[in-house]
Amino acid sequence: MVRLQTDPFLSELTNMFERTTEHGSVWVTLKHSSDKSKVQRNKMKTAGENIEFKCLIRATDGKKNISTMVGAKDHQRFQASYAILLKARLTALKKRERKDKRKATDSDKKIENSKKKSAAPKASA
Repeated sequence: MVRLQTDPFLSELTNMFERTTEHGSVWVTLKHSSDKSKVQRNKMKTAGENIEFKCLIRATDGKKNISTMVGAKDHQRFQASYAILLKARLTALKKRERKDKRKATDSDKKIENSKKKSAAPKASA
């Protein structure tokens, strides 16, 4: 996996989205990470040093893997750039069809009432 700086990561992610417009998918994962081993973190913790946690961001299209680490200082700028990228590239998504709330609740009540009537025991004569 190739670890890139934030700006090259975003440009490569744009290329991945362009390659997969006709068919294919791009998976992006975000993970809380300190970029240090557990032993190093324990030593830093016992010494009283602050551990700087970063966000590990990975992306793959099934053929190529890329990743980057974003610190707390760069987080706002990266998030804004990433949001612009997603808004521009996720045009193939379909809007969700929403039902009218009033119609949906009325039809739900009718279904419940019909179930109650059919479940009621019949009186034997």
